[in-house]
Amino acid sequence: MNWHIETKCIQSGYKPANGEPRVLPIAQSTTFKYDDAATLGDLFDLKIGGDFYTRLSNPTTNAVEAKIAALEGGIGALLTSAGQAASMMAVLNIARNGDHIVSAAAIYGGTFNLFNKTLREMGIDVTFVAEDASDEELRAAFRPNTKLLFGETLTNPGLCVLDIEKYASAAHDNGVPLIVDNTFATPMLCHPFEFGVDIIVHSTSKYLDGHATALGGVIVDSGKFDWSASDKFPGLTTPDETYHGLVYTEAFGAAAYIVKCRTHLMRDIGATPSPTNAFILHSGIDTLHLRMERHCYNALRVAEFLEKDPRITSVRYPGLASDPYHVLAQKYLPGGTSGVVSFCVKGGRDAACRFMDNVELAAPVIHVADLRTSLAHPASTTHRQLNDEQLAEAGVSPDMIRFSVGIEHIDDIIADIDRALSIAV
Repeated sequence: MNWHIETKCIQSGYKPANGEPRVLPIAQSTTFKYDDAATLGDLFDLKIGGDFYTRLSNPTTNAVEAKIAALEGGIGALLTSAGQAASMMAVLNIARNGDHIVSAAAIYGGTFNLFNKTLREMGIDVTFVAEDASDEELRAAFRPNTKLLFGETLTNPGLCVLDIEKYASAAHDNGVPLIVDNTFATPMLCHPFEFGVDIIVHSTSKYLDGHATALGGVIVDSGKFDWSASDKFPGLTTPDETYHGLVYTEAFGAAAYIVKCRTHLMRDIGATPSPTNAFILHSGIDTLHLRMERHCYNALRVAEFLEKDPRITSVRYPGLASDPYHVLAQKYLPGGTSGVVSFCVKGGRDAACRFMDNVELAAPVIHVADLRTSLAHPASTTHRQLNDEQLAEAGVSPDMIRFSVGIEHIDDIIADIDRALSIAV
């Protein structure tokens, strides 16, 4: 069915048959019974599909994967235990010791640290480029052993909008895929595959769940990248001895990437979500289209209030006409730019901390992008591992507040901000 995305949020993924539960059931089992050894052998050899161990697949997680793939317009998806696991596995699926990746610098601090420390320790080198690097600067970062380009649709917390088509062109001209984190935008606000992205990752703990109740991540495969066009991806195009010489591109065609991610990396790493967490995520996605509309409305109202307030030295929200990324936002995120607003309080870091100490409705938490209004100080929390130069590259100043606007009544949110500012400044 060619449903609108609002309908897909509710109807895609799980299709109950006659007499089956109307709501997605939780298959809370580690394993599944079969009547003969031959069938189990065929399942292990990837000759047939089916659920046999929840580390690889489960009826509940399968349905949620299908729903997210439908929302993003992908060929398949793989749920993971956390967003960090999704980012790591998306890279490790095609990069190994001795390889190199290129990434925008203005990304979530945890992902920056994953690339800058953990991947380097695994022998994968990384070059970080400025979000707004010229096309020439971006292309100069590639090497013969580069395996991918990475960025965020809407960066956390700097709220830069990625010029997706520019990044996709640079990646494809160098024979590698573009991987984009679409967490803040969600499929409701941006469809990265339509602009040339090849792989999408999410921290599903944020807007997709929406209630801050279940950790999770997801990798979505567009199925459009030609892995066989070069010799850059031997893990996909040469025999895998652990599956008796199976070649993923030959056996699974357009789905080679996501199948390998499941049957190789998830098999060996085991970053599997619980069926219960997958069920919670599924329930959250049911109302994604309603929540994102309110998040965007409330956030724009907050940004407009802050922009006019003399107690604020700067505001970042691409929905504002004055924002440097407003033009790109109109192109890539015409439906809104999420519920996150970043701003700096007059008086520097001390004033920012006083502001955080005096909010009542908003809560200082290590989280973002759920239905409750919250805030954080990125320089001392999510980006704490970065030095001053890296903080600047990530678009994070010492006095920046990341304000995650919830779906409460807008007048109450603004009143809370106004009261806290009156104390802080």
